[in-house]
Amino acid sequence: MASIYSCIECDSNLNLNPSHLFPSDFYFEAGNKGTLSFSSVDPTKFTFENEDKIRPFFETLNYWGIQRKRVKIKCDACARVLGYVYDDGPPLTDSPGQFHMGPSQVIPRAPRYRFKIKALRITESPIL
Repeated sequence: MASIYSCIECDSNLNLNPSHLFPSDFYFEAGNKGTLSFSSVDPTKFTFENEDKIRPFFETLNYWGIQRKRVKIKCDACARVLGYVYDDGPPLTDSPGQFHMGPSQVIPRAPRYRFKIKALRITESPIL
């Protein structure tokens, strides 16, 4: 059985390949709860929109907020937000990391396309 992923709102096929799906127990810094994460997607099925937010957080006089930059993944047919692109995928190099202490934010990482499960319709189809 192969899974077919479609938008919950407009039912258009998103052409997500199950072979690019990360295992559910794969560790990501941004978490993985209630989502499906893919290593690559078909860019013709989605619209990508940059999002830049600053959330106020007053800890000290000089520290006044957290800036978050991320990319929204929207259905190309109906513009529903399906998820976000994160840069916490597997490292792109075999480097041992800064000071040989393992991977860190300094090492470039592959993008991870994280879809909310509640935004997808998942159907099983027999393999022909």
